[in-house]
Amino acid sequence: MRATSLDIDGALKLEHDVWRDERGLFVETWNERELARCGLELRFVQDNLSLSRQWTVRGLHYQIHQPQGKLVRVLTGKIYDVIVDLRRRSPTFRHAIGIHVSAEDYDALWIPPGCAHGFLALEDDTRVSYKVTDYWAAQFERTLLWNDAALGIEWPIPKDITPIVSAKDAAGLALHSAPYYE
Repeated sequence: MRATSLDIDGALKLEHDVWRDERGLFVETWNERELARCGLELRFVQDNLSLSRQWTVRGLHYQIHQPQGKLVRVLTGKIYDVIVDLRRRSPTFRHAIGIHVSAEDYDALWIPPGCAHGFLALEDDTRVSYKVTDYWAAQFERTLLWNDAALGIEWPIPKDITPIVSAKDAAGLALHSAPYYE
C-alpha cells in the first residue's frame, strides 16, 4: 500500500497493490498493519454502503460531536469525492478539495475526523463503501451546502443536468454559518 497526501491536512489517497493472473485479480483492501505503516492507527466501528444513480450528490456531511474519520472506497462506478476541512486548528481550515475515484483504480481515501465529506456519482449503480471511526449520531449530524460558492468546488456536472440531491442536502448550511471543530 502506498499513501499519498492530499491538499487537506491528514487526508490521504491509498493505492493498493493489485495481483492479476488468468483467474482475474486480487486486492488486499484492509490491513491494519499496512495502515499503521502509513501513519493511520485506527479503530473502525461501523461499515456503510451507498448505492447511487448517476448525477446523485451525497453530502457534504459531518458530525459536530463524535466526528467520524472515513476510509472510503468505490466498489462499482466512479465518483467525484469532496472533502472540506472544518477543523479550526488545521493549517487547511475551510479548504475544500475534489478528487476522482473509481472502482477500476482500487484506491481508497482517508478522510480525517473533523472534515465534511460528500461525493457525486458519475455513473449509474455507483456503490461506495466506507468504514468509520465513530458511530453515526443523528443529533450531531450537520450538512454543508454542497454547492456553496464559498467552497470553490467545481463539481463535474454537465450544464444540462440537474443533479439528484436529497431535501436534507439541498438545505445544507453555508460555510460561513456552519459550526466548526475546535
